[in-house]
Amino acid sequence: MSIEDRILYEDNHLIIINKEPSEIVQGDKTGDVCLLDDVKAYIKVKCNKPGDVFLGLVHRIDRPVSGAVTFARTSKALSRMTVKIKNREFSKTYLAIVKNKPPKESDELEDFIIKNEAQNKSYIVSPETKGAKAAKLRYRVIGHSENFYLLEVELLTGRHHQIRCQLAHIGCPIKGDLKYGYPRSNPDGSICLHAKNVCFEHPTLKTQININAPLPKGMPWDAFNC
Repeated sequence: MSIEDRILYEDNHLIIINKEPSEIVQGDKTGDVCLLDDVKAYIKVKCNKPGDVFLGLVHRIDRPVSGAVTFARTSKALSRMTVKIKNREFSKTYLAIVKNKPPKESDELEDFIIKNEAQNKSYIVSPETKGAKAAKLRYRVIGHSENFYLLEVELLTGRHHQIRCQLAHIGCPIKGDLKYGYPRSNPDGSICLHAKNVCFEHPTLKTQININAPLPKGMPWDAFNC
């Protein structure tokens, strides 16, 4: 699907894209084409820009995750959005599909997480562990099918692989997430975690932005009406 078909919001300051599963947000050692470069190319053509296009990444989501990704089209917007995220004035809500029913219908999880750089994986550790960072999220069960449960997850902090790690810790690894204990991968290499909603005050217009990203097509997402 083209970039134009995946634009959720666009103005002179911001652009929000619905990232596809397994699409990389920012260039890395793989050398694969990334969403950041694709959006730059789209803006360059649309606005007929002769030189380099400025595009700042406001936040990222993991490669196997789908959903809303926010970019800033000006340095002023990027700096203001960075402050909003630091001050927790930028809300992110995810949907996750898990096989096992969580211990509670809803709960707030508070753990300490440390990232293993070599493994590109996060672990829950004791609070006194050197380098450990507090990780908080809220979840609630909002649906179930014959085989799976659908969770709505609100991030309260933004740690590496936080949702994946914390849900696995309560016995609910996300479908397809081999790294965090799910027994089988998804055919396309994705995991069933979707950045459904972003909500924040516009950095210059001061209006409220509340954006929902359509779910990926196909099963098991199609089993849930959301």
